[in-house]
Amino acid sequence: MTVDTTELELLAETLRKTMTSLSGTGLDEVLTGLGWAELLTEARDVAISTVFSLLGETGAHAPLINDVVLTAAGGEAGGTVTLPYAGGAWVRWERTNQPGAALDPELPLHHADEGERVPLAEGRRALGWWLVGTARAMLELARAHALDRVQFGKPIASFQAVRHRLAETLVAIEGAEATLVAAGDELGSLLAKAAAGQAALTAARHCQQVLGGIGFTAEHELHRHVRRALVLDGLLGSARELTREAGTVLRENGRAPRLVEL
Repeated sequence: MTVDTTELELLAETLRKTMTSLSGTGLDEVLTGLGWAELLTEARDVAISTVFSLLGETGAHAPLINDVVLTAAGGEAGGTVTLPYAGGAWVRWERTNQPGAALDPELPLHHADEGERVPLAEGRRALGWWLVGTARAMLELARAHALDRVQFGKPIASFQAVRHRLAETLVAIEGAEATLVAAGDELGSLLAKAAAGQAALTAARHCQQVLGGIGFTAEHELHRHVRRALVLDGLLGSARELTREAGTVLRENGRAPRLVEL
């Protein structure tokens, strides 16, 4: 199935409006009704990149990572699967609204016993798009604050230190997105997830600095994106663990494969 530019824009706008008002099981049910499972089958790359990046940008959540991993393993969407987490832990992203013990209390992410090994490449790309979307949301919050906040008679966006932090965040995000677009195999997906996790952590650090004290408060939206980034970075392997794993693979192979034709 081929999705043209106009159709993709309409789909993205519909999903953005839906995710702005719904999250959790409510969003899961609506996406099912909109044909999420069919889209995942017929236009997989478009479905993953569009839906998961919008989850990040809007701050919504849904247990869709289960569907990506299950269908990649030859199963059907709609169930749950035990997933590896950073530090050798295992978790289940339940299809309920019951919060788990994760850093992000909104997510129904629960500790679990070690599960069956399943293909992780597509799940890592999906989480990578989610992390990139979350990083973009943090950057936009920091950018808006920098334009509005005035110190010494000037918007802080005019200060070089602030501009450097925002620029470094944007470079990290754009680099991670390019890696996700280029990822086509297991190693590429691993590197893309690592790059996206590092970009989101960079965004959290720099945007927190730009926002200053208000960025630490529960009243401001930033803290939700920071927590989300920290949790998603650990799911299916953290940026640090995946970088180490990629290094082991390259050392064992004795060469670095070409990941993209320039």
